[in-house]
Amino acid sequence: IWPENWPSWVLFRNLCTQWRAGMGGPTGLDYGPLYSALDRMRLSDADHDSIFADIQHMEFAALAQMNKDRTDDR
Repeated sequence: IWPENWPSWVLFRNLCTQWRAGMGGPTGLDYGPLYSALDRMRLSDADHDSIFADIQHMEFAALAQMNKDRTDDR
């Protein structure tokens, strides 16, 4: 992991238990805990926005993989 991505990765890893799920499986992260964690980091507005965007990219990639795994099992 590149050093500039480390804070985003650590936050994403810390949110590993914060997935929302429905009958069809995971639907995305619960943003309440994400916003709380971002606030506690006391980031500049630019860094806040950058890390939030990083988290969303990882979230979408994880959802794509989880959905692929689920459809491959059929």
